[in-house]
Amino acid sequence: MSSLNFAEKYRPKSYKEIIGQTEAIKEIEKFIREYPKKKALILHGHAGVGKTTLVHTLAKEHDLDIFELNSSDLRNRLKLDEVLKPASEQQSLFKRGKILLMDEVDGVTGTDRGGVQELIRILQKSSHPIIMTGNDIWDSKFSQLRPKCRLVELKPLKTEDIVELLKKVLEIEKIEENPHFLKQIALKSQGDVRAALNDLQAYTVGKDNVDFLSERNKSDTIFNILKKLFQERSDFQNLFDETKMSLDEILLWIEENIPKEYKGKELARAYLALANADRFRGRIYRQQFWRFLVYQNIFQSAGISYAKEKPKTGFTKYERPSRILKIWLNNQKTAKKKTIAQKYAKHVHCSTKRAMRDFPIIKQILQSSPKTQTALKLTGEEIDFLRK
Repeated sequence: MSSLNFAEKYRPKSYKEIIGQTEAIKEIEKFIREYPKKKALILHGHAGVGKTTLVHTLAKEHDLDIFELNSSDLRNRLKLDEVLKPASEQQSLFKRGKILLMDEVDGVTGTDRGGVQELIRILQKSSHPIIMTGNDIWDSKFSQLRPKCRLVELKPLKTEDIVELLKKVLEIEKIEENPHFLKQIALKSQGDVRAALNDLQAYTVGKDNVDFLSERNKSDTIFNILKKLFQERSDFQNLFDETKMSLDEILLWIEENIPKEYKGKELARAYLALANADRFRGRIYRQQFWRFLVYQNIFQSAGISYAKEKPKTGFTKYERPSRILKIWLNNQKTAKKKTIAQKYAKHVHCSTKRAMRDFPIIKQILQSSPKTQTALKLTGEEIDFLRK
């Protein structure tokens, strides 16, 4: 058996060798045909689904030169200007054309806030298609970049597709293995082909034992979750399992962004589902009936997704919940009110509870008496609060 890494040895070299990404291939071909309608394309999705491989395959299919950059080496505006700009302007010497591949675009602007703006400026003037890959392109720092690009998502591969790939690899390597074992590797990979091939090789050469009880840590972002909820219909039971956010916080995000995806009767049905989720949430907290969590989850996921007759495609700019900001501001306001009441109560020998109850009168007294403010040792923020 060759010591070459399986993931590299069996990397697809043509479209027909790529499995499970038919739609992504169509979209990337459409991008090339319509260039320069859009100057850049972003391939996004979990690690190991074939983003970089697809770009290299595209170059081979069209006999294009490929100039590859890793964004971890281009973390600021100066480097982008020094390296990417000249590459975007120079013609290929040996082939029909050229593609600029910026891998792991998540790394851009690591130390320079102007990085994304510089990237946008370069791609608008580029003489060649620019293709970027990234795991989390819904980060707020890419809000100005996304509208300038065609977005194409690569889906995690299905378990059965990974199993078939592993079978072919074992046939070529002349290794016999139990099909159940291959399925366990595929399940553990969670759609990551590279991880599945690495696990297979580690086991077959005896370097490691595959721990099937462990799962790879894949934490999904709230933006990807919202996209799955509003624009896809699959696996609702585990939709919220791949994020560290609580169901309560996710509920606020959903509430904020429902109007961006629903209109008319569909909007009413979506809010009804959200209201039912909130109703069960209240019962959970009041009565400690945690068995109701499954109902909150169902209404908050499938209930909202199926509020419209068919999922909508396209890009939607999701916003952070304004309610969280309002709650924070109210908490800040209450905190200042309480600290002033505590100082006043201690000075006049009464309870803080009474001072809070009589605060409207106390506020008027303190507003008209700078000496009292000084006596209570009020901070500048507390004094500003009294003036509002």
